[in-house]
Amino acid sequence: MTDAHEERVEEQVEPAGVAETDLLAQTARERDEYLDALQRLKAEFDNYRKRVARGEAALAARASERLMAGLVPVLDDLERALEAASEHQEAKLEEGVRLVYRSLADLLAREGLAEVPTDGRFDPHSQEALLAQPSETEEGMVIQVLQKGYLLGDRVLRPARVVISAGPPGENGG
Repeated sequence: MTDAHEERVEEQVEPAGVAETDLLAQTARERDEYLDALQRLKAEFDNYRKRVARGEAALAARASERLMAGLVPVLDDLERALEAASEHQEAKLEEGVRLVYRSLADLLAREGLAEVPTDGRFDPHSQEALLAQPSETEEGMVIQVLQKGYLLGDRVLRPARVVISAGPPGENGG
């Protein structure tokens, strides 16, 4: 009876061993599938990053190319103005310089450049007060622009440098 009992125990152990082996093999297959999927995903992401970087570089190159193409006529106008200056034709020189200024201002405006508004109350976000002077104008109002400021879209490229009113001379003890 002992032999029969051992035989039954071996039969019970053997199926459990086969099940463990199958489970181990299945787990190893799943691990390999997950690892493969992860490696593919990593490769796809690396390719995506490279594609985006190439796209950004191409976009920057196109933007630069467009700006340079727009500046070439301005360069031509400036060259003509310099030729007029060398021939001492003051009227043509002034006209040439005005033409260059208008061409450049128009080009920059098409690209989104705009002057910082300086009429009215001082705006610390887009203006830099270099001086406050007594004035008949209300305190805090811009009374003189020393250097124009510029916006590109909604970003300040350079703040306007201004003189603001400190109010009437008698009000602030001066």
